[in-house]
This record gives sequence, C-alpha cells and structure tokens, in this order.
Amino acid sequence: MLPRSTSAPVRPRRFGRYTALDGLAVLLYLILPLAAAFLPLGRIAAVAADPTAAVFLLNLGIYAVVFVAALLAARRYVARDLRILGTRPWFTLGILPLMLVAMLIVTVLVVMLSGGVQVSVNQTGLEDMARQVPWYLTAPLLILIGPFVEEYIFRHLLIGKLSLYLNRWICYAASLLLFAALHIAGREAITFQSLAPYLGFGLVLVFAYVWTANNLMFSYFLHALKNALSVVLIYTMDISSLAQ
Repeated sequence: MLPRSTSAPVRPRRFGRYTALDGLAVLLYLILPLAAAFLPLGRIAAVAADPTAAVFLLNLGIYAVVFVAALLAARRYVARDLRILGTRPWFTLGILPLMLVAMLIVTVLVVMLSGGVQVSVNQTGLEDMARQVPWYLTAPLLILIGPFVEEYIFRHLLIGKLSLYLNRWICYAASLLLFAALHIAGREAITFQSLAPYLGFGLVLVFAYVWTANNLMFSYFLHALKNALSVVLIYTMDISSLAQ
C-alpha cells in the first residue's frame, strides 16, 4: 500500500516473471513503428494532403494496439494497484499535484544544468500537430494511451519485473535513460541538453513509482496529469516562445 509517511518509500512488492503477453506488447512497441516507416504513405493522396494528421493517426493506431496488449498483460497489476490507491483516495489526489510541481522544478533544474532550454524536435512536432489535429483527438493519445504504454514498459517492465534479475539501481538507470532517449531517438542528436527535459521528467516518474512500492497506476496518473498540462499549454499558447 502507499506509504504511511512521506519520509521514505515503502518496501517494493514482488512481481511475477515476464509473460508471453509482456513479450508481445514489447515486440509490438518495437516492431510496429519500424514497419510503419516502410509503408508507402507518400503515395496516398490523403497523406500527401495532410501529412501531420496522417502521422498522428498512424501513431494513434500503433499506440492503441500496444495499449491493448499492455493492458491485457498488466491487468492483474492494474486492478491491484487501483485497489491500493482506492484505500487512500484523498492522499492520492493530494499528492499527485505536489508530484507534478516537483516534476516541473526538477525538470527546470536539470535543463539549467544542461546549459539551458533547447526546443526539441519532439516538442516542435507536438506543436505542429496541434495546428492540424483538434485537442479532443490528441488528448486520448497523449493523456490516456501514451502514458499507460510508457509506464508499463519503462516502469513496470524495466523496474518492477527486471529487478527480479538485475540490481534495482541498474533498473532505475535503464528506465530513466531509455525513457529519455525514446523521445528524441531518430529525430535529433542525443546530447545531455536534448535529453535534459525528459531526464527531469523521468527522474520524478521513477521516484514516484518506487516511492509508492512500484505502483504502476500511480506513476501512470502522474504521467497523464503532466501530459494533460502539456496539452492545455500546447493548445492555448506557443510553447516555443518560452525558450526565446
């Protein structure tokens, strides 16, 4: 259950070993984007007319498939973690905004240490998408589907289950670095400055997951809350202007 004191994390729960469904979800997560890269999308008239919307729909489809596989694979943990959070609902609702504030502060500090703000290609892509796709279509991907898939893979699998085989600190580092690299790999050079925003973001997610005894749903809710804030900002202001 959640900690009785905010001074120290509770002891992490034990997990079952990897399952065939875990393997399927990871395989889909890795293979589907690669397969999509070889699709002759440029030959489709609708794609040529609105490539940003087409890429969004493709990403939505890929993440939706992985989401279903991940939800099936983690269904017992999802149900268990929701029951645990439900035993102290006011604590959960109160601590999530505080964690979000901590995430923003940590991210700013890491970005400052890296040399300052650098608008990432990923962020620019989100802003371009906001100009082409209405918020009620992007919100399900960015708030509901995407955060669950990423928390399942980078926290549940890389920390919760991988710690059965490796030292937990190695698992924390793998979760943090792979999570940050995912958001810029193939789009821009992997440097400390480009990784910094995602490292700050990931640090707090790793802490939240471990602090709540490897509670997948708590880290998911925190991730979803941060993305919800991002959606609001993207659709109401020019984020890139903050870096100038």
